[in-house]
Amino acid sequence: MKSLRKPLALASIFAVVAATVTLSGSAVKSQSRATVKIDGSSTVFPITEAVAEDFQKANNTRVTVGVSGTGGGFKKFCSNNAAVRTHISNASRPIKKTEQEACKAAGVEYIELPVAYDAITIVVSKKNTKVNDATVAELKKMWEKAGQTNGITKWSQVRSGWPDSPFKLYSPGLDSGTYDYFKEAILGKKNDIRNDFSGSEDDNVLVRGIQNNPNAIGYFGLAYYQANKDKLKALKINGVAPSPTTVNNGSYTPLSRPIYIYVNKAEAKKPEVKAFVDFYLKNAPGLVSEVGYVPLPSADYSKAQTRFQNGQTGRIPLRAGL
Repeated sequence: MKSLRKPLALASIFAVVAATVTLSGSAVKSQSRATVKIDGSSTVFPITEAVAEDFQKANNTRVTVGVSGTGGGFKKFCSNNAAVRTHISNASRPIKKTEQEACKAAGVEYIELPVAYDAITIVVSKKNTKVNDATVAELKKMWEKAGQTNGITKWSQVRSGWPDSPFKLYSPGLDSGTYDYFKEAILGKKNDIRNDFSGSEDDNVLVRGIQNNPNAIGYFGLAYYQANKDKLKALKINGVAPSPTTVNNGSYTPLSRPIYIYVNKAEAKKPEVKAFVDFYLKNAPGLVSEVGYVPLPSADYSKAQTRFQNGQTGRIPLRAGL
């Protein structure tokens, strides 16, 4: 993987300053520029950040990219307050029914555009020499509420031969689409997750928490592992390691998924928003690979471009065909 043009550790900084500066210029210079406002998933952030950087080099447009998590991003995207509302929302899961209803109530029609595939990657510190793989059943035992209730706190209680020491759980925060996807994929819709984990919407906080603790385990998008694989170890899940190959051939299940941007249909009529999304879809394949994710098939990007040009709104199942 090519190195990221900006370290992912800057994600939390951009989340704070995105409202006042561009990714490549000063606030003073940006006052006369049109602005494209984006917020949402930390997983999708590296792709959108890379697109924004390249787009701003060629266009007199200011692009702000926040990291509020998928849920936090949709709260802004579907807000009744026009001053708060964003043009585009990064999302690591499909929009929920409650969010669809919020958008409808605010008069926001959205165009859903898949931009890449991701593999939720389960990681431990490189200092953990005994844990190299896990099954979905073992992850469930570690993360489900019943495990907490029944006193499952040590590695050795999950698998014989694992360390006889307490594990420390790290997870994206409750507003994260990655949290939502992991919870459903590993625990099932009706099962609840334990509440004694350390959570953050900023995946870099999770990286720092896990890397120096041999008893830590956590999860986030593939790009954050790729950028920190000198400090972290990715576990095989049911014997399969996360990678572009295992995502594309369908063997890395159930933790591979599409990730998205959502575009406000009315705002897409603005020249700067339309130009940015056109640029995004045209350049996504190369930039997605550059930051460590898995590009969609080229035909799917073409279909996404057609959908955007036609202003096609609503949910569209990805794997059933764009």
